[in-house]
Amino acid sequence: MGAGGDALRTSFGSLRRWRASDAGSLARHANNPAVARTMSDAFPSPYGPDDARRFLALAATQAGFFAICTADDEAVGGIGVAPGADIYRLTGEVGYWLAEPFWGRGIVAEALTVFTPFAFKRFGLVRLYARPFATNAASGRVLEKAGYALEARLRANVVKNGAVLDQLVYAALAPGARPGPA
Repeated sequence: MGAGGDALRTSFGSLRRWRASDAGSLARHANNPAVARTMSDAFPSPYGPDDARRFLALAATQAGFFAICTADDEAVGGIGVAPGADIYRLTGEVGYWLAEPFWGRGIVAEALTVFTPFAFKRFGLVRLYARPFATNAASGRVLEKAGYALEARLRANVVKNGAVLDQLVYAALAPGARPGPA
């Protein structure tokens, strides 16, 4: 991982593996409808202590799930990659969220900028992508700041809170990655 072996360092703190001791912080920061509004329905709302414990049990089995932590090691968000399978085995989907009190500080853009090369190397990927809702302009700006390019708009692709929404597809390629002949 990072220089310390247990975390990827950032100017605001670190990205590190989730710990069972993060349950209280996770439940407190994730229990916010403004956060859940931009997430898939797999992200519960309301988000309680049992939800936190379930997620942390899952995260313990997934090498690509990291907590976004402050300088005092409080988990205030998450970032991760889900590597693909079969013909998508060199591609991974990235996702992230951050507690509302920390919005607007460039934390997620920096986290994604640090996490992206780590994910390429650690999982042997050549392409990373994210699919924010088209209504989430802030996520698009985060992805662009982290070097991801807008590739597509998937029209009427998801349903969130009863509304049919478009999704945007942003992607980044590993250095030197080039498509080969079909």
